[in-house]
Amino acid sequence: MRRWRSGAVLGLIVLAGCAGPVQRWIVDARVHQGDAALQHQNVQDAESAYQLALRVDPTDVRARQGFVAAAAAYAQVQFEKGELSEALATLDEAAKYDPASVRVQALRAAIAQGQLNREIVISNYPTYSTTGQQIEKAFVDLNVSNKTIVKRLQRFNYTYDTQDLSKAIEDTYDLQQDVTRNLNHLIAYRQLVESGVPADRTAPTGSTGSLLPLP
Repeated sequence: MRRWRSGAVLGLIVLAGCAGPVQRWIVDARVHQGDAALQHQNVQDAESAYQLALRVDPTDVRARQGFVAAAAAYAQVQFEKGELSEALATLDEAAKYDPASVRVQALRAAIAQGQLNREIVISNYPTYSTTGQQIEKAFVDLNVSNKTIVKRLQRFNYTYDTQDLSKAIEDTYDLQQDVTRNLNHLIAYRQLVESGVPADRTAPTGSTGSLLPLP
């Protein structure tokens, strides 16, 4: 029994002596993972890796700097997705390790301005989202038309058939009409979100109809 107790005590002493090197190895490994993920723009994975390093050693400078950079990058992604509240929460975590970060402060200001703008748009035009999505899709569809024209031109390079050029010209005229129509819708949309929608023109509750129907 005494021999077992002596061995246990000795084992604890050895482990205690290794705690520092083991802790440093874990932090180094997590920081390396974070650096690699950040380099490949996997900002969410990078943020997690740095956070794990900080749980072991909250004072590690590399982990703190890496976490702030990754969190700011991740907040930017959330911001661009329209997840404004989530982006601010991510920045709050980053600010715990670098309250004076210029990047964090600038992004926070941009998000705050975005929130203000959103409230103005919603108050002016409550159903803006549906119309905006329709307009965005209409512009995306222009890419399809443009690719068709390019294919006809490429086809001429090996068929030498002027019919391919004639069809490309016809498609271009159609594309010009689509561009003009989309432009007019876009101008009207901007006016609605800036100036507001008269009460009698606001879509009924629950309606997904658009004030700018796109043919």
